[in-house]
Amino acid sequence: MSLQRPGRDFIGPGAPGGGGGASGGPRLPMWRIGLAGGLAGMLCCVGPTVLALLGVVGAGTAFAWATALYDGYAWWFRLGGLAVIALLVWVSLRRKNACTREGVRAVRGRLLGVAAVVVATYAVLYAATTWLGTFA
Repeated sequence: MSLQRPGRDFIGPGAPGGGGGASGGPRLPMWRIGLAGGLAGMLCCVGPTVLALLGVVGAGTAFAWATALYDGYAWWFRLGGLAVIALLVWVSLRRKNACTREGVRAVRGRLLGVAAVVVATYAVLYAATTWLGTFA
């Protein structure tokens, strides 16, 4: 008995059952990977904003923290987001026994989808935290 939901299976190339998803290639959870990577890249601003929205800290304190984190460590957070993306893609491919050149070729379109979701998530979170910062 399989615990996976129907339509969510990821069959790598060379595995019994062929190529997998509806597009003929293996499935990659691009939404989850993209959202996690974009969120990790913006934790410098999202973390203090969430704390302020929950009432744990004041808006001024959250704004000061976010500004200090963004000014001094923005590239570290972005690199952390890239590391999260790379790790999640690797784990996903490894779990499905498709961590080969052919496996990566088979999910090339979904990898581009991951990149698009990451950029969109980062842009939306950046815009939201910048807009909320105007109220501090």
